[in-house]
Parts: sequence; C-alpha cells; structure tokens
Amino acid sequence: MSISQNAHTAKQFDFMLANLRNLVLEMGGMVEEQLKNAIRALDEEDLTASREVIARDRIINGLQIKADEESITLIALRQPVGSDLRMVMSLFNTANDLERIGDGAKKIARMTVQIFDNVSSPPSAILLRDVAPTAELALEMLNGCLDALARLDVEKALKIARGDDELDHEFQSALRRLITYMMEDSRVIGHAIHVVFIIKALERVGDHCKNIAEHIVYLVEGKDVRLAKAAPNLTEPMPDALDEE
Repeated sequence: MSISQNAHTAKQFDFMLANLRNLVLEMGGMVEEQLKNAIRALDEEDLTASREVIARDRIINGLQIKADEESITLIALRQPVGSDLRMVMSLFNTANDLERIGDGAKKIARMTVQIFDNVSSPPSAILLRDVAPTAELALEMLNGCLDALARLDVEKALKIARGDDELDHEFQSALRRLITYMMEDSRVIGHAIHVVFIIKALERVGDHCKNIAEHIVYLVEGKDVRLAKAAPNLTEPMPDALDEE
C-alpha cells in the first residue's frame, strides 16, 4: 500500500473514531437531560413530563445500538491496536453504561406515574425526603464523569470513582429510614416501595458513573483501576496502581 493510501486510511479511521466519540458524548448529554427531567417531574408531580421521559428512552436505546454498531465496524474493518483499541472499547462500554443510566431515569418516571396517577392520596413529604439529596449526588457524579470523558481528565475520573461511596451511604441511610416508616405505619408501604425503587435507581446511576470513570482511566492510562477495589482504602491516591504493569 502506498504512503498516500496509508494516510487516507488513517484519516478515515480518525474520522470514524471522532464520530463514535461525538456520538457517545451526545448520548451522555441526552441521558443527563433525561435524569434531570425525571427528577424534576417527580418533584413537581408532573405526569406529562414523566411520560415524556419514558417515551424518549427509545431515542437513547437507538443511540446505544448505533454506538455498538460503529464500534464493531471500527474493530472489524480497521483492526485498531494500542490506544486506538482502548478508545473504541472504552466508548463502547461507556455507551452501555449510559443506556443503563437512561433506564434508571425511565424507572424514576414510571414510579412517578404510579405514585401520582391514582385515586389514593399522594405520599407524605417525609417519605420523599431522601430523594432530593440522593438525586443531587447522582447528578453530580453524572455531570462529573461526562466532563471527565470530554476532557479525558484522569484525575477527575478517579475522583468520581471514589465518590460513589457517598452515594451508597446515602442510599443505605434512606433505605433504613423507609423501612422504619413501613414498620411504624403499614398504610405507607405502597408508596414507600415506590420510593425505594426511585432511590435504588439513583444509587445504580452512581454505579454506572463509577464504571464510566474507570473506562476513562483505562482509555488514557491503559490501567484497569478495578483492581484497586481490593485495596484497603480507595480514598487514598492511587499512583502506584496506575504505574503497575
């Protein structure tokens, strides 16, 4: 193959890789909007907005399928290696995690419809007290990992990965309070179960954000920071983990 042909092939690959990256970033922006809208609809008891979130989930699913197809095409036709292969695989895995976050937004919207679209009385404010702080942490993680992805910021990605513990703690505390409410008054069980599904969906958003952060570190550094989960304290800096072969 001539030098000009090699250059043309390289440009085609760079173009396809840039398209995949832009697609995943677009998907991330839409997922973040979906999550914000689902949380706002719950807060405002807006059934129309909730149903719109549910309907728009199909668009996110379509983007995920497109990202899968483009990733497979890149690997099959271009056979990337090294950092290029890491980029493709990281974007592929990130798209899958984003789709799951979109599913979480849809679940919150579905729970909102089930809570407020019936003849029974709405849940008391005390049952919903933990949704706002849990949602704030989840949205902060999602925004942070998307920013880290756009900038390929390893330091920020590691911070996001370590921050999942705070969201897990918030979820566990909220769950204990909800169980206490149900034990004290059986009449709240129905609504309380819906709220459990909501805060669990938010907790899972954190898990997927942590996954995305780990994909970013793998993309940039070529290191699998999941190995560091066995370390006694993940809150400490991990330069040694990133330097090991």
